[in-house]
Amino acid sequence: MSGGDKLEFEIRRNPAPVSAADRAALLVDPGFGRVFTDHMVTIRYAEGKGWYDARVEARAPIPMDPASAVLHYAQEIFEGLKAYRTADGGVTLFRPEANADRFVASAERLAMPPLPPEAFLDSLHRLIEIDREWIPTGEDGSLYLRPFMFASEVFLGVRPAREYLYVLIAAPVGSYFSGGVKPVKVWISPDYTRAAPGGTGAAKCGGNYAASLAAQAEAIEHGCDQVVFLDAVERRFVDELGGMNVFFVYDDGTLVTPPLTGSILPGITRESVLTLAAEAGLTVQERSVSFADWQADAVSGRLREVFACGTAAVITPIGHVRFPDGEFPVGAGRPGRVTMELRQQLVDLQRGVTADPHGWVHRVF
Repeated sequence: MSGGDKLEFEIRRNPAPVSAADRAALLVDPGFGRVFTDHMVTIRYAEGKGWYDARVEARAPIPMDPASAVLHYAQEIFEGLKAYRTADGGVTLFRPEANADRFVASAERLAMPPLPPEAFLDSLHRLIEIDREWIPTGEDGSLYLRPFMFASEVFLGVRPAREYLYVLIAAPVGSYFSGGVKPVKVWISPDYTRAAPGGTGAAKCGGNYAASLAAQAEAIEHGCDQVVFLDAVERRFVDELGGMNVFFVYDDGTLVTPPLTGSILPGITRESVLTLAAEAGLTVQERSVSFADWQADAVSGRLREVFACGTAAVITPIGHVRFPDGEFPVGAGRPGRVTMELRQQLVDLQRGVTADPHGWVHRVF
């Protein structure tokens, strides 16, 4: 099979899929990232050959040589997006083209061959078509899609690999945080940073998340749900959470989020929130927010709401902040009006409940 933007997918159905009864039992409470569908997509790349051998096949372990390049030099990227079941039985995706474009940008930053967006989108359609019955029907349910790519060439040497494997797997999921939408507690990391200028902060690669795990464990030790990272240069300004962007809502109707300086992931939910907030009449600003100002404005009451956003959690209110020298609440200790209105707008758009003037919702069926 020759490479190129348009690939023909070979379909190899799982000979032993999960039974309908067992699947129904699993979908009652799938959690997040614990249950997986029957199939996966794989596409291979070789230098001089391009992308080839596109398949939908039974989900199975990936054979890997101990000298595979990804295990030594961490050339790996991924994406995350969801498929939603609509009231009329259809299926939608939310801004998958943006995920395809970010996958290309991440690949280029990690010196990897970009997968053509058309092939990326086609892989999503193929897997959803064959595993459609795995999409939960509950209010918070969706099918989480995880495309990823890694260096599969067998060699030891510091250079970009010449062979890669793209894989797409899917997991039926419920709410990201147990207990539904409620304010979370966050920990301001005093010692760790997520990414530095010139690094890979703007790419969606596993190394960024690995670097956040020690800080996340520290947050949990201090009774918090998530960690917040400050900038790597001055250690004063808020960057983002371990896996989500952050927003601040002020008493004058201003919505603020840190600017994309290269160390912050350009979240697709983040970009959507900026658009929806401006349309709702809020004054939207992308500017730096120091932790000192966060604390002072929360104590004075000028800062009314803070929330985090991302594909997995959509929008999650932040109700309490802890740091080595103390702690303080944000708002009234319950989800704020702006936070919840923006969240509901996004949820309704993603599920095709409301009109979509931006063309964000992609109807699969």
